[in-house]
Order: sequence, then structure tokens, then C-alpha cells
Amino acid sequence: MMFAVAIIAVLLALTLTVWRALKGPTVFDRLLAANSVGTGAILLLALFGFMTGRPEFLDLGLTYVLLNIIGTLAVLKYFRYGSLAHGGEDEETET
Repeated sequence: MMFAVAIIAVLLALTLTVWRALKGPTVFDRLLAANSVGTGAILLLALFGFMTGRPEFLDLGLTYVLLNIIGTLAVLKYFRYGSLAHGGEDEETET
């Protein structure tokens, strides 16, 4: 019963964060909301796994965590440099 209440609470939080991702005034608000949706999905996977007695859903959650982090870093790099192919070195070098 407690897992069901927690799942409903996470679904409500996911609904609000999806609304913020669609409505967000800036790109960075939308990125933060998308990252929060990923976190909520991981919580939902973990709760569903424990509710059904299948904790192997945590493995899926861990995989999704890694994809979420890599995706967020890629989007931030794109916004910073305008390209994912940027090597990270500065454009101006003084000699």
C-alpha cells in the first residue's frame, strides 16, 4: 500500500515536471525539467520493482541514470560551444 502511494506521488511530480519542460521560459529550465523527469522515471522504476517483488528493475534504473547524465552533459556542451565536436581547448591562445 505504501509503495502505491509513493508511485502516485512520483507520477504527480512527473506530471508537474513534464509541464515545466513544455512550458519553461528558458532552455535551461527545460533542461533541468528534463533531467528531473529522468530522475522521476528512475524512482518510478525502483518503486515499481519493489512493489512487484522484482528488484532487478534497479539495474534498469542504474543504466538509465548513466544515460541521463551523459545526455545532460552532451546538451550542456552543445549549448556552451555550439557543437558536440568541440575538443574543449580555448579558442584564443597567447604566446
